[in-house]
Amino acid sequence: MRKPSLFLVFAAAASVLAACSHGPAKVDTASKPARHPASSSLASRPYQDGGAFPRPQALEPAIGFWRKTYAVWRRSQVVVHDDRHLNIVYEVIDLPGYVGDSLSAEQKDWVAARRDWWRARLSELQLKLASGEPPDANDRPLIATLEAGGRLQAILPGAAERVRSQRGMRERFMKGLEIGARYERTFRKIFRDAGLPEDLAYLPHVESSFQASAQSSAGAVGVWQFTRGGAEKYLTVNARVDERLDPIASTYGAARYLRDAYAKLGDWPTALTSYNHGVNGMARAKNQVGNDFVRIVQQYDSPKFGFASRNYYAEFLAARDIARNPGEFFAEAVSDAGPQD
Repeated sequence: MRKPSLFLVFAAAASVLAACSHGPAKVDTASKPARHPASSSLASRPYQDGGAFPRPQALEPAIGFWRKTYAVWRRSQVVVHDDRHLNIVYEVIDLPGYVGDSLSAEQKDWVAARRDWWRARLSELQLKLASGEPPDANDRPLIATLEAGGRLQAILPGAAERVRSQRGMRERFMKGLEIGARYERTFRKIFRDAGLPEDLAYLPHVESSFQASAQSSAGAVGVWQFTRGGAEKYLTVNARVDERLDPIASTYGAARYLRDAYAKLGDWPTALTSYNHGVNGMARAKNQVGNDFVRIVQQYDSPKFGFASRNYYAEFLAARDIARNPGEFFAEAVSDAGPQD
């Protein structure tokens, strides 16, 4: 049988859906729930998806950044940016030499050198303005870039310490759309039968790009990136069976986890972020900062609540935007496929 073209994959994804990995999920230990096939153990009232995933205006810069990471910037490109104000992008680097799945030592050194250059440049600008020296023609483009994130006086202090780099993921996301099209009907049904929003089926784009063999440096495995410890409550993992490697079985586990997280936390922004930061961690965030998710992202102070946790919900919203309408974001790929038989 002829392998389906990318055009057909996108068409299938669009009709089914709307018509990275980060750290592992950190889950609390408790007695194990019933195993799948578990639509009965997960079933509850039907969930209306409408307002499940709020989209605060303050998150739009981060959502836009992740849309570009997933759909514009290629794996041969690295973006140097501010890790708090994601609409501040200093440069997009085209990596030298052959670019594989992982960067070579030389490429890593080259990216590190560019980060260091921008740190030095920002420190120099901060010292210059603090001393009362007026900016010159070389400073003005950088000042304009910084002002994309807000008032210069508020953005420039500490900007040198906030320099970060992010590799593009366009090819990876496209591959995730192709793989995910095989599972999306089933994944969406699992969440629907569990009384959960069907769009949770987009979350593997953030976790693994739907790669069943994906494994993180922390030992998280599979499409849903469960650690062994995290999987003990929601999946069967022993010497003979590892359900983390089974896309369908692990989706039942993810549905159980997300159901429990939502029941404890009460909203989807924090429940989804708990997939990266843990339910207890997000409960502490709400206790410290309150229920406003934007305030949690901006103000919650915890050594483990870093860049990945702060951005997890925005990444999900960006992935959801793209997966709902892949043709809009990968139009040239659809065009290149040409007419179909």
